[in-house]
Amino acid sequence: MTDPRVLIVEDDTELSELLARGLREEGFAPTVALRGTDALARVEESPPDVMILDIGLPDSDGRDVCQAIRSRGIQAPVLFLTARDALTDRLAGFSAGGDDYLTKPFAVEELVARVRALVRRAGVDSAMEVGTLRLDPVTHSVECGGTSASLTPTEFRLLAALAARPAEIVRRHQLVEAAWPAGAMVHDNTLDVYLARLRRKLRHLPDAPRISTAQGVGYSLE
Repeated sequence: MTDPRVLIVEDDTELSELLARGLREEGFAPTVALRGTDALARVEESPPDVMILDIGLPDSDGRDVCQAIRSRGIQAPVLFLTARDALTDRLAGFSAGGDDYLTKPFAVEELVARVRALVRRAGVDSAMEVGTLRLDPVTHSVECGGTSASLTPTEFRLLAALAARPAEIVRRHQLVEAAWPAGAMVHDNTLDVYLARLRRKLRHLPDAPRISTAQGVGYSLE
């Protein structure tokens, strides 16, 4: 699976780490640049699928960075972050080549939803195919036999962990590590409940593989 690559250009290290962690948990592959010059170097080295760009950078205006990126022929969608909400500021961001605009403070969930929409709009195909399954980390959906089912983020991460090792037993602690944030308290029955939900959803997909239980050890996708 190729996770959508997101470049976060934000000099507030606490915020950039928070955004990176939130995006990573939702199936994206984030990297962080703290300055405009760093962002330009990274974009030239490996263009991202989406950029999150703070307007108030320590060495430049994010809108100038966006224009510089566009001048290099890179058309990755850009989501501007700013503490200013004036109409003139928003218009300036769009005229510089931005695609969306989010004013601080904001909820990480909203940012993730906006990034997901930008990825979808840009037509980035980040899905992976394992056997008869097609997993899409942007929409958190699974498709098989021409039929699709929506999954929660946790269900998706569990299924992706199983699909990455078909016909192998994935141990319970490995599934917990793949599906929940580090340090999360996850009871044994919680994992079992999520796997039961996944089983029900796969049951409605034609020719979908089945989840088998290795009692007390883990689960496998067969």
